[in-house]
Amino acid sequence: MTFPKPLYTVACLLAFACAEKAPEIDYTNWSHYGGPEDGSRYSALTQINKENVAQLEVAWTYHTGDATERSQIQCQPIVVNGLLYATTPKLNVFALDAATGAEVWRFDPFQILGGENSWAGTNRGVSYWEEGKDKRILFTAGNWLMAVNALTGEPILSFGDQGKVDLRKDLDTDLADFLIVSNSPGVVFEDKLILGMRLSEGLDAAPGHIRAYNIKTGKRDWIFHTIPQEGQAGYETWDPKHIRQIGGANNWAGMTVDYSRGIVYVPTGSATYDFWGGFRTGDNLYANSLLALDARTGKRIWHFQAVHHDVWDRDFPANPNLIRIQKDGKWIDAVAQISKQGYTYVFERESGKPIWPITETPVTQSVMPGEVSSKTQPIPSLPEPFMNMVFEEKDILNLTPAWENDIRNQLSNAIIGDTWAPPHPEKPIVLFPGMDGGGEWGGASFDPETQTMYINANQIPWLIAMTPNASFGNVGLSIYSNYCGNCHGLDRKGNPPALPSLLGLKDKYTADSLDQLLRKGRGAMPAFSHISAEERGILIDYLLGKADAGDKKELEAESSKLYPRYYMKGYQRLTTKEGIYGSNPPWGLLTAIDMNTGLKKWQIPLGTIDSLKTMGFENTGIENYGGPVATAGGVLFIAATKDEKIRAFNKETGKLLWEAQLPAAGHATPAVYEKNGKQFLVIACGGGKGTKSGDAYVAFALPD
Repeated sequence: MTFPKPLYTVACLLAFACAEKAPEIDYTNWSHYGGPEDGSRYSALTQINKENVAQLEVAWTYHTGDATERSQIQCQPIVVNGLLYATTPKLNVFALDAATGAEVWRFDPFQILGGENSWAGTNRGVSYWEEGKDKRILFTAGNWLMAVNALTGEPILSFGDQGKVDLRKDLDTDLADFLIVSNSPGVVFEDKLILGMRLSEGLDAAPGHIRAYNIKTGKRDWIFHTIPQEGQAGYETWDPKHIRQIGGANNWAGMTVDYSRGIVYVPTGSATYDFWGGFRTGDNLYANSLLALDARTGKRIWHFQAVHHDVWDRDFPANPNLIRIQKDGKWIDAVAQISKQGYTYVFERESGKPIWPITETPVTQSVMPGEVSSKTQPIPSLPEPFMNMVFEEKDILNLTPAWENDIRNQLSNAIIGDTWAPPHPEKPIVLFPGMDGGGEWGGASFDPETQTMYINANQIPWLIAMTPNASFGNVGLSIYSNYCGNCHGLDRKGNPPALPSLLGLKDKYTADSLDQLLRKGRGAMPAFSHISAEERGILIDYLLGKADAGDKKELEAESSKLYPRYYMKGYQRLTTKEGIYGSNPPWGLLTAIDMNTGLKKWQIPLGTIDSLKTMGFENTGIENYGGPVATAGGVLFIAATKDEKIRAFNKETGKLLWEAQLPAAGHATPAVYEKNGKQFLVIACGGGKGTKSGDAYVAFALPD
C-alpha cells in the first residue's frame, strides 16, 4: 500500500475500536446540515416510496418575498420538534410549521447590525442547539455569528456582543478587516459551535483557521491553525518569508461530527493566491486537506492532503459522509470525502488509514515564472471516479459542425488532455473537471442499508488563462485584478447573467454611489469594506474609466502588500457563442457507487436542455448545484439542475420515477421529514447561477 505524502497520521487519541454494531442514529431525524447527525442525506421514512412517488403533489409553498435580480437560496432546511428552520435570499431566518408552511416567526439580522456590512452572501443553513428549556438557532450573516431563541426568533443578547460575534476577530493574526462570510452552517458538539468561513481568493484573504465558539457565551473555545504558525507541525511546508501574509486554507463547505468518537471532520480549500503560488512554495498544509480534529479541544488527530500546492482551485467542496461499509468480511467505520476532481477519498475514521491504496503519482510540472509545483499528486485506486477524468480531442463538442468549429478555434492554442496540467504563462489550459466540479457543495448521499453512495456532478470544461502582473502598467488594474478579476475577467466583460459586465459603469454610478456599493456589496458580490480607502479610491477611478487611474502610482499606505506575479484572467466555462458547453454530453451526471467494493452501480445523465431536446439531442444532462437525498422507500430525490425541476429516481436502478416543475431552480439539497404522520419533501427554489431568481420553499407530499 502506498500512502500519500505527507500524511502525518498519528495515533488516535480516542481509543475506540470499530464495533460490529453501529451507533444508533435516528435516520428519521432531519435536524443537522446533511439531515441526520452523520451528514448522510438519508431518510429512513417509507411513506413515500417507489410505488407511489408519482402521486406527489404540492402540499404548501412559502414565499420569502425578498428575492432580488441575482439572489439565490442554497439553504437545506432543518426540522426540529415540528418546526422547519431556514433562511431567505437576504438572510432573514425563519421558522415555519413543518406541516402547513405557516410562518411562526421571522428574524431580520440587520435589525441588530443596521447598515454595517449589509451584504451577507449565500447561506446553506442554520444550526440547532438545546439545553433544557434553552433552545437556540445559530446562523451567520456577513461576518457576524448570531443566536436567536428557536421558539420565538428573539435575539439572545447575552450571546457575544448584544447577540452577535464578529468573525473577523480572534483569528490569531496581526492583520485585520478581512472579507469573511460563513456560508455553510457550523456543527454543534456539546456546548460548542465549530465553524468555518468563506474568504477572499486573493492575497488579501484571511487565514482560514477553524474555530469553536461557546454556544452560551459566544466566546472562542479553541482554534486550529490551518496555516500553521512557527513551531507547529506543517509550518515547514510553506515559505517562511511570506506565510504570515498568506490566507485561505479555509473550510467553506461544512463539516461532519462523529458524536460517539468526539471527532469533527473538516475539509479545507486552497491557499491564496489560487492560481499562482510563488509566495507559498511548498505543499501548503493544511490547505486542500481533510482534517480529523478532537471536537473538544481542536487538536489534530490525523489529516490527508488531496492536492499539494494547489494552483487549480481544487477546494474540497462539501462536508464529508460518515459511512459504515463491509470490506474483506469486516465492518469498517469510515469517512468519505468527495472532491471537485471527481474522486472520492475514503479513510478509517480513527486512524486516517486509506480504505483503498492512494498512490503519489508524478504530474506535469509548472513553467510559470516563480512557481514551484508539486512533483506528485495523490490518486486513489478506488472508489471509481464519478465522472470522466480527462478532456481529450475526442471529447470536443461535435453535435453540430458549427459548434465544433467554434470550440476548436477557442482551443487552437490551449493545453488539453492533462487533468493535472498547471496554469501556463502563454497558453490557456482546459481545466477538467471544471471550477465547479466534479463534485460540488450539494454533497453526497449515503444509504446505510445498502452501503451505496449517490453523487451528482458537473462534467463541464473550463478555461484558465494567465497574464503577468508586470504588464499592467498601473496600480488600478492590479487592484482590480486582485479583487474583481477572477469573477468579472480582466477585460471586465463578466459572464452574464450570473457575472455581469463592469463596462460602462460611469453611465450608472458616481464615485460616491460606487463607493457605497463596494463597501456594502449586493447580491453575489461581497462587501469590500475591508480594503483600504486608498485602494478603494484607485479601484473606483479605474472602474469609472479615468484614463490615469493608478497610472505610475504607488500605494503609500500599503507598499509592502503582496500582489501575485501572475493573475488568472477570469472564470470562464468553455462554451460556444450560444452557450453550449464545449465537451460532448452528458454535462450533468448522477452516479451510484457501491462503497463495499468501490465500484459504480449505475450512472445516468442528470437534467435536460429543452432547446437541444427539440433538435434531437436528448440525455445531455445539465449543470447542477445541490445534493441528493436517498430514502428507505427506495427513492432518490434531487433538484439541483438548471432546468428548474425536482426528480425522483429508483435508487437501485437510476430509473426516473417522477419529476415536477419548480418556480425557480432548486439549487439546494432537499429536506425529508415527517409531521403528524405525514412525510414531506421540501426544496428551496432560489434559482441563480445563471437562471432566474426565486423566493419559494415548496413542500411535496402524497394526497390525503
